[in-house]
Formats: sequence, C-alpha cells, structure tokens
Amino acid sequence: MKIIVPMAGRGSRLRPHTLTVPKPLIPIAGKPIVHRLVEDIAGVINQDIEEIAFIIHKDFGKQVEIELVAIAEKLGSRGTIYYQNEALGTAHAIMCAKDSMQGPIVVAYADTLFRADFTLDTSADSVIWVKQVDDPSAFGVVKLDGERIVDFVEKPKEYVSDLAIIGIYYFKSGETLRAELQYLLDNNIVKGGEYQLTDGLENMKQKGLKFVPGKVDEWMDCGNKNVTVETNTRMLGFLHQDGENLVDANVKMENSTIIPPCHIGADVVLINATVGPNVSLGRGCHVIDSSIKNSLVQTHAHIKNANLDNAMIGNHASFDGKFTSISIGDYSVLE
Repeated sequence: MKIIVPMAGRGSRLRPHTLTVPKPLIPIAGKPIVHRLVEDIAGVINQDIEEIAFIIHKDFGKQVEIELVAIAEKLGSRGTIYYQNEALGTAHAIMCAKDSMQGPIVVAYADTLFRADFTLDTSADSVIWVKQVDDPSAFGVVKLDGERIVDFVEKPKEYVSDLAIIGIYYFKSGETLRAELQYLLDNNIVKGGEYQLTDGLENMKQKGLKFVPGKVDEWMDCGNKNVTVETNTRMLGFLHQDGENLVDANVKMENSTIIPPCHIGADVVLINATVGPNVSLGRGCHVIDSSIKNSLVQTHAHIKNANLDNAMIGNHASFDGKFTSISIGDYSVLE
C-alpha cells in the first residue's frame, strides 16, 4: 500500500501561521496535521505502508522535506518528495506523483483530520471517505444506491445526498487512476482552468468500476484559525479519552494549574498560570501570570499577563497584554 499526499499550497486562509510553516506541518495536539493524517489512515487500512509520497511546492524548502521524510520513516515507510509548482488542480497535483502510483494507493489531502472505525473494503475498485453533514450544498457529495456510489455531485443546490467527500480516497489500482488522470491531462479536460480528480472518477464509474463509501465518525477541518483551534480542542478530547499522556515529564510548574485535556510539550515553563482546558503548548513555551483556554500555541512562545481564549500563537512569538481572542504568527511581538 502507498499513500499519496497532495499538499502543494502553504495555506493562505491560515495566515500568518503559514508564512514560515506550511499548513500541513502546523501541530494539532502536539503533532503536525499531516503526521496525524497518515497515522490515522494507516490505522484504518491496517496494512503495511510501503511508501508515502508528499507533493509540495519547491519553495517549502529542504527542512520541510526532511521533516516529511521523517514522518514517513516513523511509520516504517519510505518517504518520497514530488513537486507541484503550478496550481493546476487536484488531478494535476496527484499526477505529479505518478511514478509512485502502482498497486493499491490512498490519496489524502493534507488539510483534514478524521476519526473512523470501519474495515476497508479492498474488494471495491475505490473507497471514498465521506461524512454526513448538515449543509451538503457547501461540499462535493456522493449519491448511493444501496452501498454503492452511483454519482458525484459538486455543491448541489438541491438535495441529492448529505454524504460529503472529505478528501481521502482508496484505489485498488494506482495504475488505473493514473491512466484516467493522464487522459484528462493529454486531452486538456479542465473545469475552471484546472484538472479535476472528480472528472477522472466519473470516467472510472462510467466504465463500471465499483465505488463504495467509507464513513467516518468525525471530520475535522484545518482551513482557518477558528476551525483549526476547534480541531485542536476536539483532537485533545479524543486523545484524552484514549488515555494518552499529553503532558511532558519535563514541564516546570510554579504556582500553576493544568486543566485537562491539554498537550504540554517538553521544556514548557508555567509560573502563576492556569492552562486549560483544551490548550496545546509546544516545546519551550513560557507562560507567566496568565490564563489560557481553548487555544493553540506553537513552540518557544513567551506569554505574559494574558487572558486568552480561542487564541492561536505561532513559533517564537512574544505576547504581553490584555487581548483575548488573538491570532499572531511566528516571531511576532505584542507588548
């Protein structure tokens, strides 16, 4: 089994946090989004992962490439880096990794997280991960006949289904998907100036290939600041329920309280602080004379005299003040 992870965009909706770190490497509950994503996929498919192919923009830099390869290696896989330097659509992004598209593959977009407990139907030609939603008009959805997918509809104006496509797909044959997407590129089949994966899926369906849904229990977006903080909160809750130890042994506390669930990284210093619930503090953070809840703070941030709720603070940021719901990026200073 191989996993293909298109992640070429830095994440403009999550600025300023993605100016120095691409969105898929933003930590959620202490672990990068893309790391959690591939771990959860590996847990659902319950198969050995031979390779994880990451599709990035060349300006992500060598350090990002090293971190991505390390994520693959932690899962016992080979990490491969491909580049998409023009935003030409989902099908084009996947085809940047065409050399890795052999045998069974999973394609997963790196801006979403999920929780699921189902058995992957490897007899199907494709499994499309879906989640029941209240407002299907905002998503691409699948239409079912029994347990078989019979149609894909993008942002339906009239109700056809409430099963939204979350951006994770299994294909029994990477070669078949590659041939269909190559056809789109060779014949310049575009919508809105981009090559779309759904066009390839439609062609496969018309040829009689069997598509079935994989239904997830939870689907968490990481598109902008507010939903990313919410996703951090939800993930902390799941990990706490699972019994994971989320507080590093090297946390230094003085007259301070941690209200779970919280992820507290190594070498964090808490002085006259109340942290939690639902807070992630990355490695090396200092929190002094402050209260923080429902917030996501990355590494080496220094926070004083603060009362924070629904805040997102970047790496090496310095914050001293009475603001509440804030979003400041890496190396920012508010005094």
